[in-house]
Amino acid sequence: MASEESLHLRLELVAPAGLVFEGDCEMVVLPAATGEIGILPQHAPLVAQLNIGRLRALRADGEWLTFAVAEGFAKVQFNKVIVLADAAEEASQIDIERVRRSIERATQRLEMYHQGTVPEGDYVDPYREQLALRRARNRLKVAGVPEK
Repeated sequence: MASEESLHLRLELVAPAGLVFEGDCEMVVLPAATGEIGILPQHAPLVAQLNIGRLRALRADGEWLTFAVAEGFAKVQFNKVIVLADAAEEASQIDIERVRRSIERATQRLEMYHQGTVPEGDYVDPYREQLALRRARNRLKVAGVPEK
């Protein structure tokens, strides 16, 4: 018979600013580079590259927690899932107005770049701005808010 401990996963979600979430879960769904990966207790050891996307965790009480995550890595071993992400935010904590300002800023900077109207002394990196747009749009999607 499986022990009570083996029926849960320990999830540690870490971003550069520190620990975003730590707790026991019954299942974790990761936005891996190869597609979504569902992790259950006693999963084989795994290291996966993460894409910008939605990380979900099913808690023991049946509640799903949802996080917007940026690129990073996940390690699964000994019923523990450690996620190191460039950014991570719980869906209910997403500041929608801040996200919309990020989208507007990145869009304006990309337009300036493509039109050749970047002010002298300013530098626009189109890759960085596209990445900012993808991250912001993901945060809106995870929060369940349309982009407009």
